[in-house]
Amino acid sequence: MNVLVYTGPEVLTASLSHTLSTFCSLLLPNYTVQAVTKQSLADHPWSTACALLVFPSCRAVLSSAKAVHAVKSYVEDGGAYLGLSSGASLRGSRTGLEGSSDLGHQALRFEDKTAGVTIYPMFRSKDDASEWKPLQQGGNVYHDGWSEFSGVEEVGSTKILSRYADSEVAGVVCHTQNGGKAAFWSPSLEYPVTADIGSSLTSEEIKAAEQVRMTLLRDTLRELGLHLPEDKPPSCPLPQFLIAPTSRADIIPRVLSAIGVDMGSGSATLVDTNDTFAFHPFSAGLDQLREARVRSLEHTGEPDEANWQPKHVIVCTPTERPSSEHTPLFDVGKYFAALQRARAQEGLGADAAPEGEWGMGEALLYAEVVTSTQTMLDKNPRLLSNLPAPLLSLASRQLTGRGRGNNVWLSPLGSLPISLLIRPSLKEVPAQKLVFVQYLFSLAVTEACRDPAVLGQQYGAAVRIKWPNDVYAVVGGENRKIGGILVNTSFGSGKVEVVIGSGLNVMNARPTLSLAQLLPPESAANLSMEATTATILAKFDAMWRTFVEHGGSFEPFMDLYLERWLHSDQLVTVTSVSPPQNVRICGITPEHGLLRTIPERRAGGGMGVEYIDLQPDGNSFDLMQGLIKTKTY
Repeated sequence: MNVLVYTGPEVLTASLSHTLSTFCSLLLPNYTVQAVTKQSLADHPWSTACALLVFPSCRAVLSSAKAVHAVKSYVEDGGAYLGLSSGASLRGSRTGLEGSSDLGHQALRFEDKTAGVTIYPMFRSKDDASEWKPLQQGGNVYHDGWSEFSGVEEVGSTKILSRYADSEVAGVVCHTQNGGKAAFWSPSLEYPVTADIGSSLTSEEIKAAEQVRMTLLRDTLRELGLHLPEDKPPSCPLPQFLIAPTSRADIIPRVLSAIGVDMGSGSATLVDTNDTFAFHPFSAGLDQLREARVRSLEHTGEPDEANWQPKHVIVCTPTERPSSEHTPLFDVGKYFAALQRARAQEGLGADAAPEGEWGMGEALLYAEVVTSTQTMLDKNPRLLSNLPAPLLSLASRQLTGRGRGNNVWLSPLGSLPISLLIRPSLKEVPAQKLVFVQYLFSLAVTEACRDPAVLGQQYGAAVRIKWPNDVYAVVGGENRKIGGILVNTSFGSGKVEVVIGSGLNVMNARPTLSLAQLLPPESAANLSMEATTATILAKFDAMWRTFVEHGGSFEPFMDLYLERWLHSDQLVTVTSVSPPQNVRICGITPEHGLLRTIPERRAGGGMGVEYIDLQPDGNSFDLMQGLIKTKTY
């Protein structure tokens, strides 16, 4: 889910900047925090994935009638709104203030029809110099300029959040009849309390004021229905373990040799474009792990990316392997045992791989915290071009997880972010067939979820595919995203490096939906990150072998894919053609993996049927709105 911060021309630049940084620190990794423009509010279907809409300090009221209508509808349909450095006017027969003639009929407003009151956001009314004001409950709050409340009292569902020491209202929240909520704070809670704005305060008062600010914001976010991270998020990457099954002692030496790392004299360094990697023998690497944990625990404030280099790698051997103390969130031994079972189930025994090769998931890079599994592979060309394939990069948490385009991929605790490097020959899999890789991996995920080692058929049947690269769960008639696939390719020398990035919510707590929440409580305890990872890798390995044997044809999987996706015979509107056209989805083209649709006027088929075929990389499918539109980044 997204927390959207309004960035229109009415917004003060400093307030916007502080709002974005403050809310990132409060809400990541449970929510993405993104900017939203006036045009997007007016014209785009933003509300379906929005957990909260935030307005920083504004010079004037929102002037777009379409945007006003969209925001009002969003809140009154159950959404949440927060105005910072914002006052409000409460109107209605029970407040003594009637009508809205002085505010304008197009003004943004939220109605509590049960109580017969309407609340209007009131934006910056004074540009006075900044000041500090004490609150009744203690502590001081900062004002950059001034916004006021008018007629606000606890009427119906309206609740006073805080008052100043002089009894004037400082913050308020109101509810609409459909579960919507709108909160307003007159003080500038988006501004972190520093010596710059707190020059009149002592150092102790500055510290206390910052604690008050963060407490008020956290309490308000909970009042608005958001689920805040309960633990202190990691602030820096932790070393990765380079490891393989004990039965494959040859894998790690071959990986090191291929990338030119000589461990003969102890630690070694590989410098690449995006990252520098420091490889350590096992015992020295554990020292690096302990030091990194201490740094992460002692760090306060925003994460400092300047201290994220080098990326440390601990080289394991068949006799030197991490214990649960070293990897408390992922049991490597349990994973390899599950992988062996899953591979055997798929007919991929010890002799399945050609001589000198290994199966998917057997060469593993694992860390509890990384920047991004995808970035560390596809943004480091020296490493990428020399690493033997297949190789799996896996983490329990990401600091800068990547989604499609410029999207951020959240990686809260319990999610499964992986990146798998494969290197097919273009003679075996022609370049035009690589579009099917994302379809094939999403199919492997859905089939893994139906496996008894993960959810089983009864509960796994809820997991479906949303074209082109998302994994959804159907819960109570709702389609909710639980995963996504990102594929990056790099061509050269008759081969192609393919990095398949996948994020899947396995054991996340709310607000995100996860596989664990699809199970009854008594069964959820049997779900594990290790078995889920192993089952996905084994399913994909088996599918990939069939895919290669058939020259990159998706035909062996087409029927199953169409059973698992959400779109058969779905009526949608294609906005990437002119004029927009209603079409019915009928499948995937077997040659190039395009989404095949038929204009609705000819949905009956017959002679002269004209198809509209859509590329997965150029179009975005808004499932909730039934729209296919040109993808923008």
